[in-house]
Amino acid sequence: MQVELLYHTPEPERAVATAARLCYAPVGASELMETLSEDKIRSVLRTVIGGGHLSTLEHASYTFAIDGVSRALTHQLVRHRLASFNQQSQRYVKYADGLDVVKPATVTADPELEETFDTAIEAAMAAYKKLLDAGVPAEDARYLLPNAAETKIVVTMNIRELLHFFSLRCCNRAQWEIRELAWRMLELARPTAPYIFMDAGPGCVRGGCPEGKMTCKNPYPAVKRD
Repeated sequence: MQVELLYHTPEPERAVATAARLCYAPVGASELMETLSEDKIRSVLRTVIGGGHLSTLEHASYTFAIDGVSRALTHQLVRHRLASFNQQSQRYVKYADGLDVVKPATVTADPELEETFDTAIEAAMAAYKKLLDAGVPAEDARYLLPNAAETKIVVTMNIRELLHFFSLRCCNRAQWEIRELAWRMLELARPTAPYIFMDAGPGCVRGGCPEGKMTCKNPYPAVKRD
């Protein structure tokens, strides 16, 4: 898995604080953007985040390039409907020369199971190539491609949606591959807006576990926001 932060709103905390402060300021946003001190930015962020006024967080966004993940992961990822996605197309990209796949550790830990896995992939790919060679369009032959198929995707989320994504997908109960992706994305985002992302992550980082009876009973250390 390769995850890269391609772009984010410059000075995201200043952008968010400017949007929030504009509601109560007699001057325009451009002047606020230039004149807000670092202490004032922190004060505004503390107020809006602490008060749950999270619409202001939608004014800053992040774009990630994600390679080497499975279609099983991206099927989960695109359920986050407030994000924007562009994914490598199996309709136009042909895999006649082979297909890279993602293997779960539960499979690779057992040689016999890994052989079963590899045999199934090889059979699917042999059938896929046979269809291509027979002139079947790639958009139809792709019906044989497995969920394990590696793919590439570009994802853009605003900060509000990112925080929601992290709260669900950094959790120990999330599926292992998307959980790894979420933590890598958080590691890239946090240095760009350290106050906003201070307590980003699963719900237990901000206090009690929100999973109820489904709790993993292994919480991450709580972070206290100042």
